[in-house]
Amino acid sequence: MILIKLGGSIITNKQKPLSPRRKTIDKILKEIGKIKEPVIIVHGGGSYGHYWSVKYDMHTKPAKTSPKGVAIVKNSMVELNKIILDSAVKNRINSYCLPPTDFMNGNKAIKSKILTINDISKSGLTPITFGDALWFGQKKSYILSGDVIMTTIGKILKPRLSLFVLDVDGVYSDLKTKKLIHDFKKEKPEIKNNKMDVTGGMTRKITEANNMAKAGLKIFFVNGNKPKRITDAVSGKRFEGTYFRK
Repeated sequence: MILIKLGGSIITNKQKPLSPRRKTIDKILKEIGKIKEPVIIVHGGGSYGHYWSVKYDMHTKPAKTSPKGVAIVKNSMVELNKIILDSAVKNRINSYCLPPTDFMNGNKAIKSKILTINDISKSGLTPITFGDALWFGQKKSYILSGDVIMTTIGKILKPRLSLFVLDVDGVYSDLKTKKLIHDFKKEKPEIKNNKMDVTGGMTRKITEANNMAKAGLKIFFVNGNKPKRITDAVSGKRFEGTYFRK
């Protein structure tokens, strides 16, 4: 099974609120549709969920939040998810919408439900879930990052390969020269947060990729603007990207 995260920065224009990159989404999903084994897809919020999260001061830690803010963040993620689902079907992927509330209770994963996701992926359907605003209890809510979902699902289902599809080639040791780190274990760069991304931007992705690697998983960061790198990684061909390992 292949676990794939579509980053918010590749499926939307994060500099412009509520702006999907439809052509890029189509190209990526067309390439994913070529994979001849079960696939599970997670996607981020980009200029949808992240935009409203900032507006309503929502974070990844449970806290009392404006009910209106929760509603608007969730509605925006449903809207973005529908765009992904429609593109998947158009590109011959039998998408199966899977809101994170289907496998999360508060901020705890429901293991039996996640195991069911694996069964769904083997049935000819492709589960597609996403980062979202979740109710926590006691009038509290929080943002569940798609990157955290990757770790949550990955540790339980143990995919053969996990891919983070980004709008860059991978992790750079130097942002000015764009020197790419191919094996993250050999060199750890200093990553600066994007202050507008409440889920942590590249820092969060690296943290979660490292957590997955420590659990014995194989992770690649690939550039979604060059979709063939996705299938090259799946097939074991040489490609540009960053590799995380134990």
